[in-house]
Order: sequence, then structure tokens, then C-alpha cells
Amino acid sequence: MKTRILTGITTTGTPHLGNYAGAIRPAIVASREADADSFYFLADYHALIKCDDPLRIQQSRLEIAATWLACGLDAERVTFYRQSDIPEIPELTWLLTCVAGKGLLNRAHAYKASVDKNVELGEDPDAGITMGLFSYPVLMAADILMFNAHKVPVGRDQIQHVEMARDIGQRFNHLFGKGKELFTLPAAVIEEGVATLPGLDGRKMSKSYDNTIPLFASAKQLKSTIARIVTDSKLPGEPKDPDNSHLFTIYQAFASPAQLAEFRAELFDGLAWGEAKQRLFDLLDCELGEARERYHALMQRPGELEDILQAGAAKARKVATPFLGELRESVGLRNFRSEVASAAPVKKKGGKAARFASFRETDGSFRFRFFAADGEELLLSRPFSDPKTVGSLSQRLVAQGVDALELRADEGNQFTLWLAGECIADSPSYADEQTLEAAMLRLRQALATLAA
Repeated sequence: MKTRILTGITTTGTPHLGNYAGAIRPAIVASREADADSFYFLADYHALIKCDDPLRIQQSRLEIAATWLACGLDAERVTFYRQSDIPEIPELTWLLTCVAGKGLLNRAHAYKASVDKNVELGEDPDAGITMGLFSYPVLMAADILMFNAHKVPVGRDQIQHVEMARDIGQRFNHLFGKGKELFTLPAAVIEEGVATLPGLDGRKMSKSYDNTIPLFASAKQLKSTIARIVTDSKLPGEPKDPDNSHLFTIYQAFASPAQLAEFRAELFDGLAWGEAKQRLFDLLDCELGEARERYHALMQRPGELEDILQAGAAKARKVATPFLGELRESVGLRNFRSEVASAAPVKKKGGKAARFASFRETDGSFRFRFFAADGEELLLSRPFSDPKTVGSLSQRLVAQGVDALELRADEGNQFTLWLAGECIADSPSYADEQTLEAAMLRLRQALATLAA
């Protein structure tokens, strides 16, 4: 079973070298793992909490999308989308808001910090605080729980939000799951080995400190920015201490072990700071040169970026749409037709019923088909080597009940049936997502009639 990993970047600024080393580069490397099912999104709803400049948000969305792709993110391999293109996320946010405790949100770090600052200034505690800021953790919970992410790589300042997502998801499961875990409870992942880069002045590289090194500035601009890195006053020929040099720390994040050992030795031997900055420029220009060209080419083709993000949104919604349908049912927002159908008495004798049919393939493997009472085929099992396994699985599907089932929407308007973490059957292909949702509901109802 693949591990689902979800990462989002808020679209309020231009990516810098610290973003690349600390988040973008390690995330792209992780997305290439064979067991990774990676979801990457532009958190543009979150951006509205922090920024009220529409032009800045629009430009940032474009820059960040181009950055991910220029740095090597494979949009075919992962699910890459804009948060605002998934209407199921704000709807789920409301469902979660209705179970999230206000006391829990009162303890959110960002909200508490804003209240404390107001009190310190003698203002009303909630002066200038929007509901967007206050309920930010619920929107983040919806981002994570919508796709049942197993792992969420975050900085230490975001651990609390992942823990809140767990709390909210757990409460929803308790209230509406009827014994089933509707939501996977996510785990925050802190990657200790990932670089946290200092900025030009030695403090953490951050837009708020105005000490960043732009990721895709021209070679001339990059060289000029590196020249502004603050160093000590030691002259050429005097030994330099690499471990107390933030220029060396930046170099370390991009150098090979051999390059790093050579640079360290040269600093001890008295390498001039001007020459050290030239070495850093050469290293970064080599690392970023090709990606810089791809970035600027993508920035000139916004239509291409739009197509990629729309394709990613369609891929994400194949997961989100049927899952939200299941959640709506769980809280009582059901279709009246399905309500009537589920309440109608089932004739067990004297009429047709849903049924399993086992058979042997020409290659010697064994499968089962599952048919609704009207004869419609709802499932075709995966092949198994033993006929007893096929019979045992059909018995388990009936005995454990519909709450033990996990249905996952797949590409091609199909869904798969999972039991105890194993994919055991596939549905036919359907014409559209609405028909797919209806088929998933029919399958649950048909299995329920056998268990009754």
C-alpha cells in the first residue's frame, strides 16, 4: 500500500533559496519514491488570510507553480493542483467547522499570538483578527483530511495544525463513522536533515527579514545578492571559522561531501571572503542554471501552467468528489431517492437478490463477480490462485458489513474495493463522476441486503 504524502505552499510571495532547500527540493525527491502517493497544492485560500493584494496573490500563484515544475516536479506522477480548484475542500471545511471545538481553536498559536500582541498594545483582544485567521486550522484540516493523507511534512511551527487535524478528524469519526474510520488520522513529519538556511544577515532566511536570496534571479542578480552576505572582518590569508560562517552554511546545503571538505580546508587556510562568495555563486549557478531557464520559459506560458493545474485538479477531484459524497451521507445530507431505496424492505425470498458468482479464468486463476439484484455487475475481483480465497473474501464482505469497506475512486471513472488494506476488486467504468457516485452507493446497498 502506498503512503499518501501531502504538502502545500501558501501563495503570498516569490520563492527564495530557503524555500527550495527546506521544502521544495526534499519534497520533489520524496515524490520519486516508489511507495509515495504525493499530493502537492498551491494554498491560495490560505493566502487570503495573510494578503489582501489580489495582484500579489495572482503573481505568487504563477511563480510558485512555475517553480515546482522548473525544479523537476513530475505532474504526471503526482497530484499537483490549486486549493481553490477543489470545491469539495471549502464544503468539507464547513462540515469540520461544525464539529471543531472553539476551545481548540482558541489555543492555535497564530490566533494566540495576535491576541497577545493586541493586549500588549492596550487594544481589544480581537482587534483586527478575522474569522479567516481564527479558523485557519479548520481549513488546513480539510486540506489534509480530504485526501486522507498519512504524512504531512511541516516545519515545527505547523505541527500544532496537523495535531488539530487529527483531533477534528477523530471527533468526526466518532460522531458519524458508526465504527468506521472515515478519516485517516495524519502524522506530522519533521525532516531533521533538511536544511534551514540563514539569510544575508545570518538570521533565518525569510521575506519578513528582507534577507532572502531569490531562487531564480538572473546570474548577475544572484552574484550581486551573494556579495551582500555579511561576513566577519578577517583579511585574506587569515584563517576563517567555517562553523561560525552562515556563508559556509549555505554552501553546505548544496555542495557534495568532496566540495564541502575542500571549501572548509580553504577557509581554514585563509581564503578571502570575496573569493569564498565567488565559490558560492559558482556552486549555486551550476545547481540552479537549468531550472532557472525552465522557470522563465514557463512564466512566459501561463496557459500551459493553467492546463497542468486543471489536469491536476481533475485528478484530485476523482478522489475528493466521491469521498465528499460519502461524508455528506454520513452526516445526513442524503439524496431522497437513496433514502427511500435504503428504507424499502428487501425481499429475501420469492425474488432476485444481489449475488456473488465465482469463476475460473483461462490462465487458471480464480475470481468473483458481484451483481446487484437487477443483474447489474458492480464488481470484478482481482485474480487469486486459490478458489477458497475467493469464497472466503465474498463471505467476509457480507459478514463484516459495509462499514468495513473502503471504496477509492480511480482514474477512468472507476472505483476499487479495499478490505483490510488490500485492494480486492474493481468496478466497471462509468460515464461520469455522478454515475460513479451512484454506483458506489448501489454497491453498499446491495451488500447491506445480503448482511440483513
